[in-house]
Amino acid sequence: MSRAIASLRGLPALQTAGHANMLQLVELRWMAVAGQLGTILLTHVVFGIRLPMMAMLSVLTGLVILNAGSLLRLRLDRPITNGALFGGLLLDVLALSAQLYLSGGATNPFVSLFLLQVVLGSVLLASWSAWTIVAATSLSFAVLTAFYQPITLPAGFDRSLFALHVQGMWVCFALVAVLLVAFVGRINANLRAQDNRLANVERHAVEEEHIVRIGMLASGAAHELGTPLSSLSVILGDWRRSRLLAQHPDLLNDIEEMQAEVQRCKAIVTSILLSSGDARGEQSAATTVRSFVDRVVADWIAARSFAHAIYTDQFGEDVPIVSDVVLQQAVFNMLDNAAEYSPQRVEIALTRDDDDVVLTVRDAGPGFAAHQLASIGKPYNSTKPELGRGMGLFLASNVARKLDGSLTARNQPRSGAEVTFRLPLAAIALGGEDDGE
Repeated sequence: MSRAIASLRGLPALQTAGHANMLQLVELRWMAVAGQLGTILLTHVVFGIRLPMMAMLSVLTGLVILNAGSLLRLRLDRPITNGALFGGLLLDVLALSAQLYLSGGATNPFVSLFLLQVVLGSVLLASWSAWTIVAATSLSFAVLTAFYQPITLPAGFDRSLFALHVQGMWVCFALVAVLLVAFVGRINANLRAQDNRLANVERHAVEEEHIVRIGMLASGAAHELGTPLSSLSVILGDWRRSRLLAQHPDLLNDIEEMQAEVQRCKAIVTSILLSSGDARGEQSAATTVRSFVDRVVADWIAARSFAHAIYTDQFGEDVPIVSDVVLQQAVFNMLDNAAEYSPQRVEIALTRDDDDVVLTVRDAGPGFAAHQLASIGKPYNSTKPELGRGMGLFLASNVARKLDGSLTARNQPRSGAEVTFRLPLAAIALGGEDDGE
């Protein structure tokens, strides 16, 4: 079990916001290449305005090479840093400056595209990097007012340069507006997704700290209870062998029941110590899915004296796994929660969904309130006012999450609740010799 958990911790992380934002820049750059190529060909072929074609096409070739390098960078299993995004945007500014220098400088209406680079920098980059982009675009604009290759209209051209400039300004405005709405909106969505992931990580850290505190408290209480329970067991054994009490059969029956309850308490204490890490060598055991669930359900029915459980097994071909008392306790918590609200009937179904083992518990109780369904998996999520209630499904949910599984809940159409505990078989599969550690 410990090996399975460790292997899950080593899995690659989900795609970060940095990768998504780099991909946005790549898509924007492809659009820039296509738009510039179309504009150059339209100006040169349709309007007959002579441009330095080789130089401008060389700049576009450089952008294509930059995009190819960016795509290769995205394939590497390394995070996209602020420096990588900053370098890409700075090269975009340089390429735009070169194209504007070759086509009229600051008199070119597409000089307003510098604003798009500034907006992207302010959204994507750290503060110092964004201000550097502002400085680079401002410097480029200033230089292009004095140094550029002017556009020469062919003889007999039927439009003035000013009319072309106004039309170009309109095209540039529409282009910048569309790109800002489309791409900045998507970039903000990526950043919000990253914030949500960080918030989930922080919440899980708080929950795990809470679980550790509960475990320490339970372990300490179990150690403290061990001595008095042993003393009670010895005293009850002495009483059972007493000649005086042997004359009272009713008292002997009561003593036997008391001994049985003391043994049950000692078993509970042992389970708590096992789940907290004591007696580590006995914690995990090799078994199969069907054997494990059959045993856990049978133990729960016997321990709770619950006569209204209906258990169905539709798992199919059995699979060897590694189980421990923590996984057993998670199932116990689900069943306890159902039996508390539905003492008249609890249905337990074991099924398989592709490579997942699925345990579904249904009851005939009142179901979950709306606020409970929205907070499944959180501590103290209970309608009962007593302190400490609502921890069963919270602990079961954390066990599932640690094994890359899930715990979900819903209300059944007519009455009652349904809780589904899902685990990938790969997380609990019986593997090498370390599985039992």
